[in-house]
Amino acid sequence: RFKRHVARNDIPVVVASWAPWCGPCRAMAPVVEQAAQEFEPAARFVKVNVDAASHLASEFGIQGTPALFMFRNGQIVSRQAGMMDPISLKRWIAEASRR
Repeated sequence: RFKRHVARNDIPVVVASWAPWCGPCRAMAPVVEQAAQEFEPAARFVKVNVDAASHLASEFGIQGTPALFMFRNGQIVSRQAGMMDPISLKRWIAEASRR
């Protein structure tokens, strides 16, 4: 289902990988939600729990959380590891969207 979602969108899809035990992930959750509100409908946002979807974590080489990926037409066009403040996240999304 995940792959169909990222492949069938002609707009960028931002994937935020997280884990329930990850403190930085919990701290970054409201930042991602705020960005989603600002960028929708120009971009879609998806959260992936790496514990529940370990196959995706393995496939995309996620070694730590939080990790962000931007997909366009099913392909990764940008990735970012680690916690980001709202300004940095918005800048990353805007720059990656242009790729």
